[in-house]
This record gives sequence, C-alpha cells and structure tokens, in this order.
Amino acid sequence: MSGVPPSSSETNQTNIVPRDVRLLHLIFATQGIQNYQDHVPLQLMDFAHRYTVGVLKDALTYNDHAKPPNSNSNLNSNANTTVNTDDIRLAIAARANYQFKPTPPKELLLELAQERNSKPLPQVIPKWGLNLPPEKYCLTGKDWDNIDDEDAPASAKQASSKKQKI
Repeated sequence: MSGVPPSSSETNQTNIVPRDVRLLHLIFATQGIQNYQDHVPLQLMDFAHRYTVGVLKDALTYNDHAKPPNSNSNLNSNANTTVNTDDIRLAIAARANYQFKPTPPKELLLELAQERNSKPLPQVIPKWGLNLPPEKYCLTGKDWDNIDDEDAPASAKQASSKKQKI
C-alpha cells in the first residue's frame, strides 16, 4: 500500500449510497433499529420492487379488461396503457387477499383457546422411566420387517427338525 492518501473524488465514489438505501437507514433509525446486517436494506428494496412491479402488471391487466381496445381500429393493442388509481387499488386488494395473511381477531383466538383448554389433559400414570406415547405414535417404532427376522424362524424350525431326526 502506498503512502499517498486517496483523492477526494476517489473517496466520494466509494461513499456513494443510493437514495433508497439512505431512506431505509433513516426509517430503521426512527424505529429504533440499530443493529442489522448490510444486506437487509437490499432485500427490502428487492421486495418493494418485485411487489410494485407485480401490482402494476395486475393493474394494467385489470385496466385492459375493464376497457378493451377498439377492435375496429388498426392501432397497437398496447395503446390503452393508462392505469388509474382504481385499477391500482383493485390490484393491491386482490394481492392482499392471497399474498398476506391477516392476523385473526383476538376474540377468535381466545374462544379457540377456551374451547381447547376446557378438555382436561389425561392423567399421568406414575411409573419408572420415560413416559412415551404408544409405539405407533413414536418415531422409534418399527414400521418395517427385517429379512433376517423372517428367515430366523424358518432356520430354527429346520434346526429343530434335524435334531429330532438324529
């Protein structure tokens, strides 16, 4: 490394931060988020870009469906590309119904919890060792047969028949 300090134009080029990233840093600071990884603002920008592009494409589709181009004219089919706010609102509402799951109301969760907690737990039988569920519910249960286990009774029968002959 040389002892010559970098010029001001070189330091300006390395310190250039996009406007959107600076805005995200400010949003994080206002929300009290101090520690986050460097790739988090880029991931948020990528999500925002993909979401916006998807909403605009859907809005354009809704606009085309609502106002089809005139079939008698020889104009390009993409001539009707003006999207209004109603199309965008419809596209956002349509995406919100399947892309983001709303949280259930607190009353519904309390009702489900009350229903579930009304049934008492089964009594614990005091015994020595671990209390495991029945064998069919355990991952330790054997759900396959070993070929050697099937051959063992047949070979035992043959050995006992040979002993009887002798």
